[in-house]
Amino acid sequence: MSEEEARAGQAGNVVVVGGGIAGLAAAHRLLDRGARVTVLEAAGRVGGKLLPGEIAGVRVDLGAESILARRPEAVTLAREVGLADRLMPPGTASASIWTRDALRPMPKGHVMGVPGTAAALSGLLSAEGLARIERDADLPPTEIGDDVAVGEYVADRLGREVVDRLVEPLLGGVYAGDAYRLSMRSAVPQLFAAARAHTSLTAAVREIQDRTTAAPRQGGPVFTGIVGGVGQLPLAVAESVRARGGEIATGTPATALRRTAGGWEVIAGERVLTADAVVVALPAGPAAALLRAEAPAAAAELSGVEYASMALITLAYRRRDAELPEGSGFLVPPVDGRAIKAATFSSRKWGWIAEEDPDLLVLRTSVGRYGESDLLGRDDAGLVALSRRDLHAATGLAAEPVATRVTRWDDGLPQYPVGHHARVARIRAHLAALPGLAVCGAAYDGVGIPACVASAHTAADAVGAALTGVWEPTGAPGPTEVPELTGHPVPSARTRAGE
Repeated sequence: MSEEEARAGQAGNVVVVGGGIAGLAAAHRLLDRGARVTVLEAAGRVGGKLLPGEIAGVRVDLGAESILARRPEAVTLAREVGLADRLMPPGTASASIWTRDALRPMPKGHVMGVPGTAAALSGLLSAEGLARIERDADLPPTEIGDDVAVGEYVADRLGREVVDRLVEPLLGGVYAGDAYRLSMRSAVPQLFAAARAHTSLTAAVREIQDRTTAAPRQGGPVFTGIVGGVGQLPLAVAESVRARGGEIATGTPATALRRTAGGWEVIAGERVLTADAVVVALPAGPAAALLRAEAPAAAAELSGVEYASMALITLAYRRRDAELPEGSGFLVPPVDGRAIKAATFSSRKWGWIAEEDPDLLVLRTSVGRYGESDLLGRDDAGLVALSRRDLHAATGLAAEPVATRVTRWDDGLPQYPVGHHARVARIRAHLAALPGLAVCGAAYDGVGIPACVASAHTAADAVGAALTGVWEPTGAPGPTEVPELTGHPVPSARTRAGE
């Protein structure tokens, strides 16, 4: 039987470039639609941002550790690939802010750090900072326009102390970025929409809170993990892809993309793969390099996407030697000048870690924000020492760890500066002129796992018009929903592998 005959009756042949969670989710979606799928992954493993590992014999995540369950895409995917009975919410959702030399309870009554009333931040801000929030209702309207930096807008309305003590550590935990550069439209879209409809920012926050309260209550936790670690998700999706006839080739970077009369060719080493459609699920830089010949305008836009690097330091202690405060961990405002930006008490947050070794206490810290290359230039021992120093100052923990692991995520988190939404729109407009070509991943509509899965589904549906057995595209993903943090950021991929 010829290749053409073999493809008859199929919904087409698709190559997915990138085997991170976005690429794997796109492949899974395409197989649901009857396509033949080949996934090319440059690294020797799948998973991208999601990396399972171990420390002192206990399984841990060395990448992203939780899934925002409020959005359905990632949880639904986990259930579809057989992980329904392994979904597990955090054991505790309480967290703290380490600021002014004390651990202070994470305030409630705010939207990504922006309060509805001054009282919501009582105990965290100074009297002057609280008084500055009260002035918001009397200030003239602030022009927002098509987009605005979160930090600049909030500081203009409520004062810098709100940004520096709460907005910055929350947004910095998600993006490893600078709140004074981050786009409010892309990073906190619900706040952007509400702020455009109100002259007072605190009134906008209260409107969001009232709408949330009035909406039907959704059952289940806000966040969930997976027994054994969120890093199990891409492994399960890959297993499902292979079981249904999809090919996943690791250690196989795609080096060139060519448009042909009948579709596309993807060059991967000595392999030349023909395809009716291609989904590029890579970080912005590698995606730009692959698209440059056939989509130079889109590639130029992608080349402008900046990334931040970070590192995770995982530490294991004998429980008898270590005591920690209550809660799941804490965030650290950069204004306080500490090395770490967050700490997660993993054994307390995830019950399965405690169950695997009840005598072991596992926690992790994160370091690195946009522009902090000097800090990340330290060797592993130096990062462990900095983490232990800050942990001692914050919690009194002075014990010697029985094991440590440093995981570096170079150029891992895409930055969403003011105007990011317009850049993404231009990229998609350029690609719309090339049927059968789509992009997905963290660089576009959100860095969280559900956002990446939604992006993958959109890309998979978008290439349908180039395939035999067309299905209707779903359109662009919904607004980005930034995860609330309960003590730890959402890290991204270390290598230039798939997203």
